Amino acid sequence: MDETQPLLPERTNGHGTITKSTSSSLLDFDPNGDSDNPQEWKTSYKWGIVMLQAFMAFTVTFTCISLVPVANNIVADLDGSSGKRSSSTASVLLVTIWELGEAAGPLLIAPLSEVYGRAPVFNLANGLFIAFTAMGALSQSTSLLIFTRFLTGCAVASNVLNPAIIGDMFPTKTRGSAMSIVMLAPLIGGAVGPAVAGFVAQTTGWRQIMWMSLGLATVAELLFLLLLRETYKPAILRKRAHELGIEARRIARGNDAEAALNDKDFATARSPMWDAIKRPASVFVSSLVLQILSLYGAVLFAFFYIMSTTLPGILQDIYHFPPTLVGSTFLSFSIGSALGIVACNTLLDRITLRLQKPGQTHQPENRLPLVIFGAFAFPLTVVLYGWAAQLHLPIPVLIASVALQGFTMIIGLVPVTSYVVDAFGLYSASAMTTMLITRCVMSTILPMAAEPLHKRLGWGWGMCVLAAMCLVLAPVPVLVFKFGGRWREKSDFTKEE
Repeated sequence: MDETQPLLPERTNGHGTITKSTSSSLLDFDPNGDSDNPQEWKTSYKWGIVMLQAFMAFTVTFTCISLVPVANNIVADLDGSSGKRSSSTASVLLVTIWELGEAAGPLLIAPLSEVYGRAPVFNLANGLFIAFTAMGALSQSTSLLIFTRFLTGCAVASNVLNPAIIGDMFPTKTRGSAMSIVMLAPLIGGAVGPAVAGFVAQTTGWRQIMWMSLGLATVAELLFLLLLRETYKPAILRKRAHELGIEARRIARGNDAEAALNDKDFATARSPMWDAIKRPASVFVSSLVLQILSLYGAVLFAFFYIMSTTLPGILQDIYHFPPTLVGSTFLSFSIGSALGIVACNTLLDRITLRLQKPGQTHQPENRLPLVIFGAFAFPLTVVLYGWAAQLHLPIPVLIASVALQGFTMIIGLVPVTSYVVDAFGLYSASAMTTMLITRCVMSTILPMAAEPLHKRLGWGWGMCVLAAMCLVLAPVPVLVFKFGGRWREKSDFTKEE
């Protein structure tokens, strides 16, 4: 029997829909209304969950980035008489090791969420995040702090599960705004973190920054425990089947034989753990669309770290900013990002509906026109950033270039995330895992090229080299917009049924 073609419901039993035919049966949400169906929950509740997700995403990035401006001071404090070379190496590792953790963690987080559900995995990961943050705040050596930073990065669940949960709760045509909010929150955290860290570290010490992070994470997790309901359809249906006394693969007994469950979503919930763990790799290898969009998104996102690591030096060395003002300059990136979110909220769903042809099923490619604009505009902002520093242009020009980077980065990333959730559906967590791993690896490696390029070519031409890399990848969303529907048919994970 074809497991990819669920049967239509025929009758309900008060817990959901049980369809029974001569050869098969199906447990599914009641099409006439089902309180367990996440897409039928109250709009106010769903947006409350979105805002809670955004709060946790803010906390994660705040925890990660807030130590960047004071990394050298932390290493000096912990190691005391460490030499300059050792201190510099350790301070860089203190920042970059987090990204390696974020690349490793989703390899388990996403598969576990597709086996046991989003809510228990999210809560477990948040609990570990809190524990490892506390360990970091109590660390008495640089090596231990670096190790706890790696573990904390491994426990980050919001990056991979936030888009999946939004995909569970919101219909395809209306999830663009929610996706924009959870994408904006980390960028705000990345801007607020350095601004707060510079002040707090000088007044009460760097450990107080981590205790602040611990407090934010604890509040977020308490709210998750109180408010978050399971959103993953297979997990909900499996629980329902258990409550009805029905085995996962056999929900009805006929006179002659037990009929096998033929709902693809429900069947996936019972996949063996090893199959779930290797699914992200299977999804990635089978999908050309995911491969090229992951590369494009990874390079684009890496520029956030390029900006974060180069802007303090530019402001101090060229514009002679005092340390207390350097962190506040990051707020310009948040302002640009906020404007990008406004643009996505206003245009993303409208463009998608406008491109929808009458009678045609939803095409994820309709999400991409904004990405195309952002892909070609972003390299120009990078060039402006480099030459503003090189020519020592007025500070408003440099700040404007940072804000424009935030704006164009958002409109280049948010629709891509929406596209992946739309295209991969049930497997969106696995698809987001591969995108996240690619992004983390690129964010670790690419920023390391900025300083050598600056020393060899100067800020102007050095940033031109990096901008050229973005320009080479700019046609990617154009190609996916034009051929993505055809390419998706070649993967079992995105094939239209």
